[in-house]
Amino acid sequence: MTDLQPLDPAVVAEELSRPPFVSIPGVVNVRDLGSYPTDQPGYITKPKLAYRAGEISHITEEGMQQLRDLGITTIYDLRSDTEMQKYNAPIPTVEGVEIVHIPVFKKEDYSPEAMAKRFELYASGKTEAFMELYFQILDHAGPAFGIVFRHIRDRPHGACLFHCTAGKDRTGVLAALLLKLVGVDDEAIAHDYALTRIGREPAREMVMERLSKVPFFQTNAEGALNMLSSRSETMIAFLRMLNERYGGVEKYLQTVVGLTDEDITTIRTNFRVPRPDS
Repeated sequence: MTDLQPLDPAVVAEELSRPPFVSIPGVVNVRDLGSYPTDQPGYITKPKLAYRAGEISHITEEGMQQLRDLGITTIYDLRSDTEMQKYNAPIPTVEGVEIVHIPVFKKEDYSPEAMAKRFELYASGKTEAFMELYFQILDHAGPAFGIVFRHIRDRPHGACLFHCTAGKDRTGVLAALLLKLVGVDDEAIAHDYALTRIGREPAREMVMERLSKVPFFQTNAEGALNMLSSRSETMIAFLRMLNERYGGVEKYLQTVVGLTDEDITTIRTNFRVPRPDS
């Protein structure tokens, strides 16, 4: 598949130098979820409040300083203990920044049988397969996602960053829910999701090396590459599925995450600001 081939490094570097990408040395796929137009005329998503990223385990001292410079007070880690052990990617200590571990999946979700099924779905690269994976995320993530949404509710002046391993699936679903809640249109949400294809490119070799140690992928290179895919049509299908299965983002946040109408109103107020030129 042509969209799985390595990207031109010059193009990647150029894209990574521009918003919404943010440079944090030692961390890939960092983006600010602010500045997207919303359905409230003249309002955009609040810049420098919510960031998304890949794992931060290899952050450098310079990267830690950049976190502080950005005003990021809290990091939410969506990874499981199993992942961190498997990839030797522990939670770092960052002076002045609180790191909260909120795994979407628990240890039992990483049994050999569960992982074999998950790898098979990823390897297919089919939109339908990613929908099944994203069903699993939505069904398991209520408590974890709730903590991040309540941060936006309670701490509108304290920036946060949330991440998983790749910054694509669990992180992508959470980012989509947050953007959808404040009225960002589906095409813009899908574009944000697809940017992970560029954001993850600097870590391509590391990802492929990790996957090469998984028996399932040792004879299935294309399947491994499919785990890197981040196609806008996948997110469009996810947003459609969110409506069909849960009745939309508000219903999901109420029934699975446990937010109230008042919570949702406050989050919308906190995560929308007037456009500077309006």
